[in-house]
Amino acid sequence: MDAPELHSELEPIAFLLGHWEGAGVVGYPTMESVNFGQEIIFGHNGKPFLTYRSRTWLLDRNGDKVRPLATETGYWRAQPDRQLEVVLAHPTGIVEIYIGEVVFHKIELRTDVVARTGSAKEYTAGHRLYGLVNGNLMYAYDMAAVGQPLQSHTSAELKKVADFVPED
Repeated sequence: MDAPELHSELEPIAFLLGHWEGAGVVGYPTMESVNFGQEIIFGHNGKPFLTYRSRTWLLDRNGDKVRPLATETGYWRAQPDRQLEVVLAHPTGIVEIYIGEVVFHKIELRTDVVARTGSAKEYTAGHRLYGLVNGNLMYAYDMAAVGQPLQSHTSAELKKVADFVPED
């Protein structure tokens, strides 16, 4: 399937488009640091937003998949003056709205709203930094949760494995 024409408002974040895979490290004061694998897919259907899906899994010492970890899905909406709105949903009962800015191939996002179901863990804020470095997508994610202040939680480096993934 051919890619639909990219909506002009998405030009500042078009570098995100594609299927990315790689690995990173996750840790927090309430858990032991471990290595994880990740897949991120940014797609579009010609409308003024990118679709976003992320899956992670625990890796053993050999880099083999052990079990699923986190997943999230959402939409990235470019706004005038290189501003950005991101809506993310998690199966753990958390929904986040981020606002941020695009500067060349760097994106910085901070939570504007966090909503949780009654059974979701306590989570109050997030800060995400994405960047295209030597053709790879790198990111760092800080969070404030379970009584801890905003601090490092995950970081990863992903390589593009496909330019366009058709929408389901």
